[in-house]
Amino acid sequence: MLKTIEAILDENGTIHLSESIDIKTARRVLVTVLDESPMISANEEALLSEDVLSQDWEKDEEDDAWSYLR
Repeated sequence: MLKTIEAILDENGTIHLSESIDIKTARRVLVTVLDESPMISANEEALLSEDVLSQDWEKDEEDDAWSYLR
Protein backbone atom coordinates (compact mmCIF):
# COMPACT_ATOMS: atom_id res chain seq x y z
CA MET A 1 0.00 0.00 0.00
CA LEU A 2 1.39 3.37 -0.99
CA LYS A 3 -0.47 6.37 0.35
CA THR A 4 0.52 10.01 0.63
CA ILE A 5 -0.89 11.99 3.53
CA GLU A 6 -0.28 15.64 4.31
CA ALA A 7 1.05 16.27 7.81
CA ILE A 8 2.61 18.98 9.93
CA LEU A 9 5.89 18.55 11.75
CA ASP A 10 5.80 20.75 14.86
CA GLU A 11 8.71 22.42 16.62
CA ASN A 12 9.04 19.41 18.96
CA GLY A 13 9.47 16.96 16.08
CA THR A 14 5.97 15.50 16.44
CA ILE A 15 4.17 14.65 13.20
CA HIS A 16 0.45 15.49 13.03
CA LEU A 17 -1.34 13.70 10.19
CA SER A 18 -4.13 15.60 8.44
CA GLU A 19 -6.27 12.45 8.34
CA SER A 20 -6.41 9.15 10.15
CA ILE A 21 -4.95 6.05 8.57
CA ASP A 22 -5.94 2.44 9.27
CA ILE A 23 -3.04 0.01 9.18
CA LYS A 24 -2.96 -3.57 10.45
CA THR A 25 0.78 -3.84 11.17
CA ALA A 26 3.77 -1.54 11.55
CA ARG A 27 4.99 0.02 8.31
CA ARG A 28 8.03 1.92 7.13
CA VAL A 29 7.38 5.52 6.14
CA LEU A 30 9.25 8.24 4.31
CA VAL A 31 9.07 11.81 5.59
CA THR A 32 9.88 14.75 3.34
CA VAL A 33 10.29 18.07 5.14
CA LEU A 34 9.27 20.96 2.89
CA ASP A 35 10.96 24.35 3.09
CA GLU A 36 7.76 26.26 3.87
CA SER A 37 5.59 27.04 6.87
CA PRO A 38 2.27 25.25 7.20
CA MET A 39 -0.82 27.14 6.11
CA ILE A 40 -3.09 26.15 8.98
CA SER A 41 -5.86 28.05 10.70
CA ALA A 42 -7.53 27.45 14.05
CA ASN A 43 -10.44 25.72 12.32
CA GLU A 44 -8.11 23.24 10.63
CA GLU A 45 -6.46 22.43 13.97
CA ALA A 46 -9.87 21.67 15.43
CA LEU A 47 -10.67 19.41 12.49
CA LEU A 48 -7.36 17.58 12.85
CA SER A 49 -8.10 16.76 16.48
CA GLU A 50 -11.76 15.85 15.94
CA ASP A 51 -11.14 12.13 15.30
CA VAL A 52 -9.03 11.72 18.42
CA LEU A 53 -11.45 13.66 20.61
CA SER A 54 -14.46 11.79 19.27
CA GLN A 55 -13.00 8.55 20.64
CA ASP A 56 -13.15 10.07 24.14
CA TRP A 57 -16.58 11.60 23.61
CA GLU A 58 -18.05 8.17 22.86
CA LYS A 59 -16.91 6.63 26.17
CA ASP A 60 -19.48 5.83 28.86
CA GLU A 61 -17.34 7.64 31.44
CA GLU A 62 -17.86 10.88 29.50
CA ASP A 63 -21.64 10.43 29.60
CA ASP A 64 -21.45 9.85 33.36
CA ALA A 65 -19.20 12.86 33.91
CA TRP A 66 -21.57 15.24 32.11
CA SER A 67 -24.87 13.64 33.16
CA TYR A 68 -25.58 16.38 35.72
CA LEU A 69 -26.15 18.82 32.82
CA ARG A 70 -29.12 16.88 31.48
